[in-house]
Amino acid sequence: MAVGLKRTPLYQEHLRLGARMVPFAGWEMPLQYTSIIEEHHAVRREAGLFDISHMARIFVTGPAAFDLLQRTVTRDLVQLEVGQAAYTLACNEAGGILDDLYVYHSGPDEYIVIGNAANRERDFAWLAAQKRPDEPVSVTDRSDELGMLAFQGPQTPNLFQSVAGPGVWGMPRHACCYVDILGYRCFIGRTGYTGEDGFEVLVPVEGLVDVWRQILSLGVRPCGLGARDTLRLEAALVLYGNDIDTTTNPYEAGLGWVVNLDKGPFIGREALAEIKARGVSRRLVCFEMLERRDIPRPGYPIYHNGQEVGRVTSGGPSPTLGKNIGMGYVPVGLAAVGTRLDIKIRDRFGPAQVVKRPFYRSPSLGA
Repeated sequence: MAVGLKRTPLYQEHLRLGARMVPFAGWEMPLQYTSIIEEHHAVRREAGLFDISHMARIFVTGPAAFDLLQRTVTRDLVQLEVGQAAYTLACNEAGGILDDLYVYHSGPDEYIVIGNAANRERDFAWLAAQKRPDEPVSVTDRSDELGMLAFQGPQTPNLFQSVAGPGVWGMPRHACCYVDILGYRCFIGRTGYTGEDGFEVLVPVEGLVDVWRQILSLGVRPCGLGARDTLRLEAALVLYGNDIDTTTNPYEAGLGWVVNLDKGPFIGREALAEIKARGVSRRLVCFEMLERRDIPRPGYPIYHNGQEVGRVTSGGPSPTLGKNIGMGYVPVGLAAVGTRLDIKIRDRFGPAQVVKRPFYRSPSLGA
């Protein structure tokens, strides 16, 4: 293990299954078990299981839990009832994105906030700092107490019934609840980061290996970060640190739909209102390469008519579409579908074209 890298409670399971381990956001994580393409197709066609225990799991509890989150995240949570989840953002005062988050209304006066692994400490400190003196709310990082799995793919509702009970079949998208799995009190949400139907599962660490093995015993393929990245890219789901960070704002990233300026005060509201009023100068676009040999990678320059206009933020082959695809920020005037771009790949230029976002929509989600 590289010095300083953390390991999830499933580390030995990954080794037992022959995973190729790599550093990611301070963790030693499985990149792949067999091949990225095989694991990718398993999720698109059937089901796959990911260890995502490196992510942040922060509980906000108490009578003022709603108030704290409502003034911290961009989305209006007033309609988020117990048993529902919502994607949202945390922004700084300048409107820059601190993290993209999932907020689960897990019980009366209880919310679970899931953040990115690299931002775990910052997310916790950020949320804890919003507590006012004598306010009846607690912010607790429970990432070390609970493991987290992502069970994704069109067959997951059917398969998961045998593990979590028949009630999971009828759960709506973005619903969440506590369930008993193998005698462990687990929390599940019908959410994910692959562009497919599926569930994310919080499991007490003492039961994580048991639940992991039980799901795999259904004939499910374990999947690594490689497939997770190709799957989310096809669905045009942003990756923090690549596509969004504190230098980007929600409107240029195509995430204005999770900003509710009319909900009342929240951190970054004034700056975001100004940005929306004046408009953005650039937009995050999806593009596909026009020649099969050209593969865009993060950091590659984007050109238009011989001038550099941006950088690739995410890119690579699309196993589902059989094309090479990518995302990157370009001036607003070049963001229209059909615009011709050129990606500088080492010492040559590869022709590309802006396409509609996302690249892929899953039939299992009714899209």
